[in-house]
Amino acid sequence: MVKGVSRRVVVVKSPDPKWFEQAIFLLREEAGAEDAPEEQVLKRAQEVADAYLLRTSPQGKRRRIWIPAVSALAGGGVASVIWLFATGVFPLPF
Repeated sequence: MVKGVSRRVVVVKSPDPKWFEQAIFLLREEAGAEDAPEEQVLKRAQEVADAYLLRTSPQGKRRRIWIPAVSALAGGGVASVIWLFATGVFPLPF
């Protein structure tokens, strides 16, 4: 039994039901007092849901690992080429 409780909620339907059917957000009372535009509240809820999926899903974890790995490999490759030119193994063409 619930007495005297009134809450505003935002329900975000999932475009891909593989992960979840819907996300339910309970708005703070302060947020309701600000009278934020409905589109802005819905957009923020979708951003939070997307960020959560990227943080917790296997695909999101692979994305986070992929960027530093490629950066490290590229940096190592550039450093190796500079070292080869500096030691004279490959003379500069000019």
